[in-house]
Amino acid sequence: MIASLGWGALAAGSLVVGAVLALLRTWPDRAVGLVLGFGAGALIASVSFELAEEGLKIGSASAVAAGLALGGLTFFGADRLVERWGGRSGGSAAGAPLAVGAFLDGIPEQLVLGIGIASGGGVSAALVVAIFASNLPEAIGSAADMRSAGRSGRSVIGLWTGVAVLCAAATVVGAALAGAVSDEAQALVDGFAAGALLTMLIDSMVPEAKEKAQDWAGLTTVAGFALAAGLSLLGQ
Repeated sequence: MIASLGWGALAAGSLVVGAVLALLRTWPDRAVGLVLGFGAGALIASVSFELAEEGLKIGSASAVAAGLALGGLTFFGADRLVERWGGRSGGSAAGAPLAVGAFLDGIPEQLVLGIGIASGGGVSAALVVAIFASNLPEAIGSAADMRSAGRSGRSVIGLWTGVAVLCAAATVVGAALAGAVSDEAQALVDGFAAGALLTMLIDSMVPEAKEKAQDWAGLTTVAGFALAAGLSLLGQ
């Protein structure tokens, strides 16, 4: 449990790092887009090698497929609710919907991280890198928007610290679940995380990387994929 909490805190800690960076200076769109592209590539590799493939190793294809469908539909529905909440709340309350969005991204990632650690597979370096890299630009952009909407630096850091703590706690929950559920259930969780992350990648992360980094987005995505895929293969 201590190990899962430590690794979970490391992965989720980039949310707080991103918020601090956003308050220290203004970051150009291209820099944020490059990190978004890198994180997207790393997450694509993790979805392929750490989630879908691992789910098929320990469980049936039907369990992974059911998880993919549930994860995609859950993220889609929750993301629509967050967008409506943000639209009704207005600029001054923008921080809460943005934080909920980061929470929706982080929970399935870190649940799987905890399950992997507790199952004896060791720490997935590729998944940790993917989570860390994808969290940074999200926190930078969101925290900058919160500050522009009039929130104090202390409240911004407090909000993102709370989100990071909840995401890190999900790693511990995943570790606890690993010993209590069957291989089929773990395969379902892997598929759920993969479905949620794929939906998030295509709906928000990849389009934003392309918009901000323009022609460089593809190359940085390949770099992120190559690094995470290499780490996954080394860990096997």
